[in-house]
Amino acid sequence: QVQLVESGGGLVQAGDSLRLSCAASGQPFSSYGMGWFRQAPGKEREFVATIPWNGWRTSYADSVQGRFTISRDNAKNTVYLQMNSLKLEDTAVYYCAAELYGSWSTRSFHYWGQGTQVTVSS
Repeated sequence: QVQLVESGGGLVQAGDSLRLSCAASGQPFSSYGMGWFRQAPGKEREFVATIPWNGWRTSYADSVQGRFTISRDNAKNTVYLQMNSLKLEDTAVYYCAAELYGSWSTRSFHYWGQGTQVTVSS
């Protein structure tokens, strides 16, 4: 089992930056592909970004490509989501997810965090 705890959310203005963190515990972190998803009010949860267990390649939703960067520090058992040039439509609860030996193309994840709220104001 993997336990995931997100942090770093908050209220920011459009154009600002924010970095989310997701700390993992319970299993060798380096064996897990990691992902970030988000869910806006009244909408379904959507894919944001993934990074494989080996960090070799990343993938992003078109809506965040070029603005968000996913990274991982296996020594700290943590995955990050750097969000730049935030837009009003980025407002959502952001979730961290883990899948054993997940690749950059993995979209189905077994383990999920509780989420952290990101609110972008004008």
